[in-house]
Amino acid sequence: MKKLLVAFAAVLVSLPAFAQKPAVLHLYNWNNYMSDETIKRFEATCACKVKQTYYSDNDELIAKLQAGGTGYDVMVPTMNAVAALIKMNALLPLDPAKLPNLKNVMPQYLNTEFDPGNKYSAPYAMTITLVGYNDRKMKELGIAPDSWAAIFDPAILAKVKGKVTVMDSQRELMAAALKYRGYSANDVDEKHLMEAKEVILAAKPYWAAFNASSYIKELTVGNIWLAHGFSNDMFQADLDAKAAKRPFRVLPAMPKEGAVLALDAMVIHKSAPRPDLAHQFIDFMLQGQNAADLTNMIGSGNPNQEAQKYIAPELKQIKAIFPDADTAKKLEMLKDLNPKQRRFANRLWTEIKLK
Repeated sequence: MKKLLVAFAAVLVSLPAFAQKPAVLHLYNWNNYMSDETIKRFEATCACKVKQTYYSDNDELIAKLQAGGTGYDVMVPTMNAVAALIKMNALLPLDPAKLPNLKNVMPQYLNTEFDPGNKYSAPYAMTITLVGYNDRKMKELGIAPDSWAAIFDPAILAKVKGKVTVMDSQRELMAAALKYRGYSANDVDEKHLMEAKEVILAAKPYWAAFNASSYIKELTVGNIWLAHGFSNDMFQADLDAKAAKRPFRVLPAMPKEGAVLALDAMVIHKSAPRPDLAHQFIDFMLQGQNAADLTNMIGSGNPNQEAQKYIAPELKQIKAIFPDADTAKKLEMLKDLNPKQRRFANRLWTEIKLK
């Protein structure tokens, strides 16, 4: 009996080892920015689980962290937000020895002004903020969606009132209005910003909503005919529309005045619970085949050279994913604002939202 009790006790002691929960990587990410297949493949590789939470704007991410948000391992901010997070001392420096696949990133996307030497960030994907449209409705109405006029000109908007959404993002919407007026997306001249505000207020009565998260679905089902949003979201909306056998396509239109190019990067929060898993995840996503999923399944532009051999040839012909030289000249990456500029921009945004 004594031997039996000892054996039973030994089993009880060993049970936690067998019942131990798998490690968890906490990923704070944009909506619809990573395929389920890629996540599953990483989970199989690391024998861990990935738990994603989502944000729809860089300002939302930064505000969450400034309010004390913690528990994140990997985040995927745009490079201007990376610069802001570095100033906030919110990031953990990357260990290059744990990221051998960083060599796969094209040189032109490394060592940028936002993070010299890539001490904190590993480039992940590129998107262009443009206009997505219902091709059938635009043809019926005779609207050419290849200009920011499609979402800002009241004469055009009168034809599509209540069928247009714009991003609920101060920087993105102001940038579009600035480009429409012929200015740089990074213009900080207060007179020009006031002009952009007036452009937005004149168009606002015709819009259905400020929408940064569900416009994919609204385009897919045909509730919305024009949307200001990310190129990869328009790609997803078109895939969903085709899968549902809708009688229209959701296509991207590159505004002739120019647009914002976002280079998003993977970073590690300074209080990451599992920085070891975070490095493993980042290096996994930098492998060519895994990086190619971003384009093949999500429709994002790709800064990874090794991924190019795995990307479907027809996708390389889409300018919204891989802009040609002439288009690229009109694209700008948003820069971080200083405190004074941010206060002025936030005041204008409050006025826009309240009127």
